[in-house]
Amino acid sequence: MDLKLYNTLTRTKEAFVPLDWQGDLPEAERRVRMYVCGPTVYDFAHIGNARPVIVFDVLFRLLRHLYGDDRVKYVRNITDVDDKINARAAERDITIRDLTETTYANFREDVKALGCLPPTVEPRATEHIAEMKLLIERLVAGGHAYVAEGHVLFGVPSMADYGRLSRRPLDEMIAGAGITQPGRPGWHIECSAMSWKHLGETFDIHGGGIDLLFPHHENEVAQTRCAFDAPFMAQVWMHNGFLQVEGEKMSKSLGNFVTIRELLADWPGEVLRLNMLRTHYRQPVDWTVKGMEESWRTLDDWYAIAGDIETQVISGAVLEALTDDLNTPQAIAALHGLRSLAQGGDALAREELAGSLRLMGLLQESAAAWKARKSAGVDTATVESLISARNAARKAKNFAESDRIRDELATMGVVLKDSKDGTTWEVAR
Repeated sequence: MDLKLYNTLTRTKEAFVPLDWQGDLPEAERRVRMYVCGPTVYDFAHIGNARPVIVFDVLFRLLRHLYGDDRVKYVRNITDVDDKINARAAERDITIRDLTETTYANFREDVKALGCLPPTVEPRATEHIAEMKLLIERLVAGGHAYVAEGHVLFGVPSMADYGRLSRRPLDEMIAGAGITQPGRPGWHIECSAMSWKHLGETFDIHGGGIDLLFPHHENEVAQTRCAFDAPFMAQVWMHNGFLQVEGEKMSKSLGNFVTIRELLADWPGEVLRLNMLRTHYRQPVDWTVKGMEESWRTLDDWYAIAGDIETQVISGAVLEALTDDLNTPQAIAALHGLRSLAQGGDALAREELAGSLRLMGLLQESAAAWKARKSAGVDTATVESLISARNAARKAKNFAESDRIRDELATMGVVLKDSKDGTTWEVAR
């Protein structure tokens, strides 16, 4: 099935053909190569940081499905030297290394809880200083950068189509085109260096948040292309949209700044993941408690129907949606359709539901483990005793007592479901 991706560079949706498949490279040597800008590790990552991690994890999984697990090289960098890092380390009176090691470990734990696979390579900025210096020296030697007052600056006029990616006015772009002195990562040179080191002078996909489009990505393009006299850096540029919280821009001043770690204290990682995927990656997403509650209920339903099915069968409708520029809302609609068929007894639909959910990084636990996670903190014996007392009250037609017990259970977060086969319960959100 053909993969189509929206390319920010051309502002169009294009059929994706990896570079290695466009030449005569032997089949066994072909790889799909993707670079995504990762975190600056000075504090816990916030929920906005989770969006590109989840989005490009879905793409990573999809590319592995289409081309083979060993045919996709995914590089996501770690920025472990930065003014914010220096300031935070000084504030806490610890070394920069201690700060970045701890923060990086926290980040890895958080994104693992979100169901994200580890990238093929996670390069650190501090381990690529030599490559940065070499790129800067090449830019200066080629007339694309110059030294002024102890700094190296990119010569914007030396690149005829500078600004093609972000399409911003020239005066705005010139202000963001700096490169600091060799030996210290600047705003943009580190990603040029790390992508070159691990993926080559040109590669297939470069991803990140839309906030990085300018100046970061624009200057990555300029530095890499000019350093290697290349027609492009990445053939496809992908950007996810902004995130707001309960209808407002997330900020500490508004009191709605929330970290992944804080959310994971109250919600399973899969709930956060599904809630993110309900909105198409290029559109703004509004992060709400109501949305997370809906996502949890949906996952409860999917786990109950397909949580214990082990299969590699993927729905054609889900795959069609994902290969159409990662249309996850359409894929989720297809999953709901499969759920209805599976509930009606369609065994194939049940398999496709399970396999397709796992392709999207969901249904990572057993049905029993999911139920146990949800019920954590609830005294099962007490709940069962109250349900027995309620059943006795109903049998005696003491409906006032039956309702009282139901309300008591509700205050515990327990929802009852009565049927001809008896009463079952679950923890509500």
